[in-house]
Amino acid sequence: MKSNEYVKFLTETLVSHLDKPKEERKRMKLEKKERDQRLYKWFGIMPYAMKEEFQIIKRKIRRK
Repeated sequence: MKSNEYVKFLTETLVSHLDKPKEERKRMKLEKKERDQRLYKWFGIMPYAMKEEFQIIKRKIRRK
């Protein structure tokens, strides 16, 4: 991606975020925060570690 396209993407993302009402932004932020905490509380870091390990194995298999 060229730097000009990246700046355009960032600008569009920022503008779309700022166009949303403040209440909706707060609600989305709280939902995201709540969702992340639940996953870590229930499963800890293990799902992430397993995902990374599977990706490493997958890359090794593709190289052969």
